[in-house]
Amino acid sequence: MSDVIRGVLFDIDDTLFDYTSAERAGLLGTLAAEGLVAVFPSPEEAVALWRGIMEEEYARFLVGELTFEEQRLVRVSRFLGRTVGEEEATAWFAGYSALVNAAWSAFPDAAPVLEALAPRYRLGVVSNSTLAHQLDKLTALGLLAHFGEAAIVCSSEYGQAKPYPGIFLEGCARLGLPPEQVAFVGDKYDVDALGARDAGLRPFWLDRSGGAAGQGAGAPVDEGVTVIGSLEELVAELDAVSWRRSGHGRAG
Repeated sequence: MSDVIRGVLFDIDDTLFDYTSAERAGLLGTLAAEGLVAVFPSPEEAVALWRGIMEEEYARFLVGELTFEEQRLVRVSRFLGRTVGEEEATAWFAGYSALVNAAWSAFPDAAPVLEALAPRYRLGVVSNSTLAHQLDKLTALGLLAHFGEAAIVCSSEYGQAKPYPGIFLEGCARLGLPPEQVAFVGDKYDVDALGARDAGLRPFWLDRSGGAAGQGAGAPVDEGVTVIGSLEELVAELDAVSWRRSGHGRAG
């Protein structure tokens, strides 16, 4: 694989945007407003249940079994443990979404790293979501200007979701670069890192928890993936590649 990297594609949720924290705040706020906190053994178990249901139903959306709106409604019924009518479920999810949106925040390293990379790399996004939803999010977070709408590929509109190669290759095409000259950064090992690798991109697995297979950030992991603990470490890794390519890293 060539050492030349000219473009970087990013996942959004839990990579640039702190989705997990916003989701937790939205759910617990909704339970408090509905008087449902005591229904669950603990707040953490409620969050874990909601997250598990979301993963299952969102996977059905990604393969086309449910629309984006339908998966939201199904999640409410499953979480509450009873059949919920469309009107009630829509109102419940609207309240939840408003609280989630109020808690939206980018990770502290997102904007500085994008600003540092923009002069040297073509930047884009590949996301398993809808374009409208992610554009709203990037706009609210002040990150959209680093990409531009043309460089954002979302599974709902493209018709294929990560980890399938086509959506990664579409991201590369939007940057006008071959996959071997593009890095991909995401928080999910199988969906993001291995998916990008199998499509021919340079994969970086962002593991902010620091628990990636017991290895330190920056160390190579299985299947040719590099794990990083922060976006700052991505900059360091890309700089190291450029430094080696310049000839400074060659043995004498």
